[in-house]
Amino acid sequence: MSVLHSSSPAATTARQPEPAPARGPGHEPASAPTRPAGLPPARGMAIVMVAIPALVVFALWAFAWPVARSAPNDLPVGVAGPPAAAEQIAGQLRADDGAFDVHLYPDAVAAREAIEDREVYGAFVVGDSGAPELLTARAASAAVADLLGHIAAEAAPEGVTVPVTDVVPPSAGDPRGSVFNTLMLPMALAGIAVGAVVTLTGLRGGRAVAAVAGAAVMAGAGGALIGQSWLEVLDGSWPAVAGTLALIALAGSATVAGLAALIGPPGIGLGALFVMLLGNPWSGAGAAPEMLPDPVGTIGQYLPTGAGATALRSVAYFDGAGTTLPFTVLTVWALLGLTALALVPAVRARRAAVTSAAH
Repeated sequence: MSVLHSSSPAATTARQPEPAPARGPGHEPASAPTRPAGLPPARGMAIVMVAIPALVVFALWAFAWPVARSAPNDLPVGVAGPPAAAEQIAGQLRADDGAFDVHLYPDAVAAREAIEDREVYGAFVVGDSGAPELLTARAASAAVADLLGHIAAEAAPEGVTVPVTDVVPPSAGDPRGSVFNTLMLPMALAGIAVGAVVTLTGLRGGRAVAAVAGAAVMAGAGGALIGQSWLEVLDGSWPAVAGTLALIALAGSATVAGLAALIGPPGIGLGALFVMLLGNPWSGAGAAPEMLPDPVGTIGQYLPTGAGATALRSVAYFDGAGTTLPFTVLTVWALLGLTALALVPAVRARRAAVTSAAH
């Protein structure tokens, strides 16, 4: 019996579990490798191979097509002089169907006033003696001024040189208007950057609105310091130029941030579409909106960048003439964006609170 109830030390040791090996620094147990979270491989490949090339093709179309098809498209021009002679020139311009929107004026003085008021880009003047003259405004568009000069030279009798008067010249620092066109690109980028940063940093409500407005004021002041004070390519009143640039930046940034508040981060891309991808090439800043094909020239003037280019040109060179529509467009974009930025997060938070209380 004693034998049956006794156990050897060896048997007892065999039944006990072995202690786990000691773990010291640097001896952590190996774990199975995990794949980083992200899109499924098939979707990622589709984005790289299809979506991005499609975006490139779209951008090439948006930027290259208007330039390749650049031509007068209801371009406002004036004809001044005795009725019979003026009607003859007007008839020649109207013969190119849809190219020119011809305005008749009694004399050169009225034509000059129309150019200064931004009713027309230039005017063909016939004096009482029959001698032709061309009035242009290179500040409005150097490309259009060159086009009108070419037309006048071709229509003049052989051996006759048509005198050209630049009624509203550009600034001495930018005779071709190329720097003016360049200024619009960083203003568009500023709007996109501010709207994106406000969204990605999670600013909401009054703080978001204050950040967007403050950044726009600083961007406008910086643009005026560079474009007018330093490079001297923008004329006009410094406060008016700075204010216009600030409104351009505000309209762009409010558009991006407002759309992002409505639909989330994809709103940044949609805002960039309106401000840069379509807004910049369709603005007509490099020549004139009426030099772009339909409907690009018209649509561009209702986007922030196109309206901004027209407003800035009028403020800098034409004492604010013709700014009613562009300032209205910029203000509407800015107000809509700021309203969405201020109210949408608050409304969503209130709905979430009501839903939580109901449960």
